[in-house]
Amino acid sequence: MLPASDLSMFLVPLAPFLVAIVAPWAVRFVGGHSGWLLGLVPAAMFIQLLALVPTIADGNTFSVAQVWVASATPAPINFSLYFDGLSLTFGLLISGIGTFIVIYSGGYLAGHRHQGRFMAFMLMFMGSMMGLVLADSIITLFVFWELTAVTSFLLIGFDHRRQAARRGAIQALVITGGGGLAMLAGLIILAYTAGTWDISQMLSQPGKVQAAAVYPIIFLLVLAGAFTKSAQVPFHFWLPNAMEAPTPVSAYLHSATMVKAGVYLLARMHPVLGGTTLWSLVLPVFGGATLLTGAIMALRHTDMKQMLAYTTMGTLGMLVMLLGVGSKLAITAAMVFLIAHSFYKGALFMVAGTIDHATGTREITQLSGLRGKMPITFAAAALAAFSMAGLPFALGYFAKEEIYLLLDPAYSGAGAGPWMNTAIVMVAFLGNALMLAAGAAIAIKPFFGPLAKTPLAPHEGALALVGGSLILGVLGFGVGFYIAEFGDIFLSPAVTAVAGVSAAVKLETFKLVWLPALLSLATWILGAVFFIYLDRIRTFLRRVAKVWSWGPDQGFDQAMGGLIRFSALFTRVFHHGKLDLYITLIFSAFAAAILLPMAALNLWPAMPHWPQLSFYEWGIMAIAVVGLAAVILGSSRLVAIVSLGIQGFAVAIIFMLFGAPDLAFTQFMVETLSVVILALVMTRLHLDQHDNRMFERVVRDGAVALACGFAVTAFLFVVLQTELDSRLSEFFALNSSPLAHGKNIVNVILVDFRALDTLGEIAVVMTAGIAILALIRMRAGGRKTGVGAIKKTAQSTRKPGPVKRGTRLKSAERTG
Repeated sequence: MLPASDLSMFLVPLAPFLVAIVAPWAVRFVGGHSGWLLGLVPAAMFIQLLALVPTIADGNTFSVAQVWVASATPAPINFSLYFDGLSLTFGLLISGIGTFIVIYSGGYLAGHRHQGRFMAFMLMFMGSMMGLVLADSIITLFVFWELTAVTSFLLIGFDHRRQAARRGAIQALVITGGGGLAMLAGLIILAYTAGTWDISQMLSQPGKVQAAAVYPIIFLLVLAGAFTKSAQVPFHFWLPNAMEAPTPVSAYLHSATMVKAGVYLLARMHPVLGGTTLWSLVLPVFGGATLLTGAIMALRHTDMKQMLAYTTMGTLGMLVMLLGVGSKLAITAAMVFLIAHSFYKGALFMVAGTIDHATGTREITQLSGLRGKMPITFAAAALAAFSMAGLPFALGYFAKEEIYLLLDPAYSGAGAGPWMNTAIVMVAFLGNALMLAAGAAIAIKPFFGPLAKTPLAPHEGALALVGGSLILGVLGFGVGFYIAEFGDIFLSPAVTAVAGVSAAVKLETFKLVWLPALLSLATWILGAVFFIYLDRIRTFLRRVAKVWSWGPDQGFDQAMGGLIRFSALFTRVFHHGKLDLYITLIFSAFAAAILLPMAALNLWPAMPHWPQLSFYEWGIMAIAVVGLAAVILGSSRLVAIVSLGIQGFAVAIIFMLFGAPDLAFTQFMVETLSVVILALVMTRLHLDQHDNRMFERVVRDGAVALACGFAVTAFLFVVLQTELDSRLSEFFALNSSPLAHGKNIVNVILVDFRALDTLGEIAVVMTAGIAILALIRMRAGGRKTGVGAIKKTAQSTRKPGPVKRGTRLKSAERTG
């Protein structure tokens, strides 16, 4: 048992799940103020994690664990949490921004009839992401990883009456869920390679996994999970479609939670899987492609949420690209960019939702002049866009400067090399300029110019809607003036955790390096040009989209359609409703499953010696042979059914002769009941008749029967010719009486040691009996229903008033 202080840490990821149970009742009783009440949960989580900052900032790490599966190999599996600079950074973002999002949700969905359900889903989503980033055991990580997929499915498809919402939810679940399964395979191989399930122990073995022969397999499988979760090309298309979710979901999903799960996994696994040529090549290439794709696609759209979604995709590409470089400077840039993006993207999404809530539209082409009507929202948007553009001295400015420092050999240090650093900086330069134009469009176009007519009269949002975005905007701008302290307290532990070695981050507010400064100036100028010519760029991109219409999104629909068609074809071929073919296929597969491995591995048994049999043993064998002949040559179905019991009785007599009367009695009862029940059930099949089968069917069925018999016999001979492992038998013999208080070992096994197995067998028999009874009643009822329907239909054809002779008869004949 852990100390109470340690046990309390488990409440950090589990508390949202517990509160989610009562969230619908909280909404019912508190109403529009439910966001403020439920927001206390992530606020308490934030305070608890904030108390750990001094400990982690001093370079300490710790974990808490409860044994989960003690007998697992290669080591016990624990439900464990690990606290270091990386997990604490993500935990603070999830809980801190989560507080504002929950409050925002209460105001945004006030009066919605399913607000309680939504708040429960949101809290479960928060707990899932918190558990993911704090997990130490990779099994714990995977459980929470999949919970994020399930809860995001519920949130994206919240408005399930719209087809677009349902499609977006299914698409996100299929893509991220499929990647998660691939990741699970990689994590299991990783655990066996490292000899542990705990990430904290893997971090203490640098280079061990990278040197293993299975490293490429582990890398690709883990990468599949990370790339699908963080929407990297070519798995990026689910992310914009997830914008069908309500705006609070979009704000939380893009700023601090699900889409950053893949980035977190790559950062967490950097000391374990990073530093190789494969890592340094694949991550920058796919990250750079994702950055440019997202930044360009953002300029094609006019829906504010879609524009923000594609810029998020670009940012995720930037983070993956920087983690691929792997140098201390690149990791520092990634961590600063991660935090800056969380601040400004959460604020901008809430701004977009507030504008939509107040005006009835999110289209920037239909919005202008809102600065006077929504001054607080404008201030939040301006501060957030300021950081997004990387203007001095916002947090985004320092992220951009750290990236551009990769060009300076005095700062870049050991990493990908000068050519790779140059290529990465140029890609980042273009991506930053494109995203600057998108951010400027969202912050400028809706607020400046003459007031446009909108579906709703524009008005400032309530405190629940504007408070969070304004605070995040202020944080994204104000942290820059305390960047040195911010680097010491938060960035240094995070960079140390990702790099795997101690790293002190020293950032200065008024430090000027000429090369990054010139690139920053060029970024602002190029971004301004893109913004000025935004309409022309958008028109050009839409024309290109019309010419090049196919993409991964359409490919997903085609793949799902192909899967449905294949399922229909498979059903027609294998689920045709012909019972005899089902039985033939099942037994053929059974024989093949035994014989093919034996043939491939050459496991054929040696020919056994024929035993010396007594006259009564010969008699039992003769009875079995007579029963077999009676089954095959029986003159009627009833004779064949009764003859089946002869085989079972012969086996029962063998049990009796070899000193197992209890088994013999059980066999007698089973065979008797089987024959009686089978005869009763099949009374409707004319038991006095004989089945006349074609010669081809006789040959087919006989061949299958002989193959199954030969397979089982050969397999039993193989088993009998191996050395008997008596450990289980000895265990039952020694423990039946002291543990189960029974001297009949067979009975004890059935009702104690294998009680659940026996219960399952009883349940199967009972279920089969109920199903048979239901089918018989349905058949009997169907006959009655059919007759009744004819009579009722015949009566319904009668018309009031005089009827000519013969009309009723003809009408009934027609309906019949």
